[in-house]
Amino acid sequence: MIELTAAIIMLVTNDVRKAVVVNSILAIVGPLIFIITMTVGIYQIAGQLSYAKLILIFTGVVLILAGVHK
Repeated sequence: MIELTAAIIMLVTNDVRKAVVVNSILAIVGPLIFIITMTVGIYQIAGQLSYAKLILIFTGVVLILAGVHK
């Protein structure tokens, strides 16, 4: 839904500079939503997992974010 709204904003403004700004905002919002949802999920199951599994999950999230960033 966020991407659709951004696309409509880009079409309505009809300006390349404003489209780049909207696109850069999307680049910030996406990872933030990912981090928030992962944090909420891990917080809910943290009592059921060992520390080793939590570290593996954290490492996986860091690797996903590093892969998306590069």
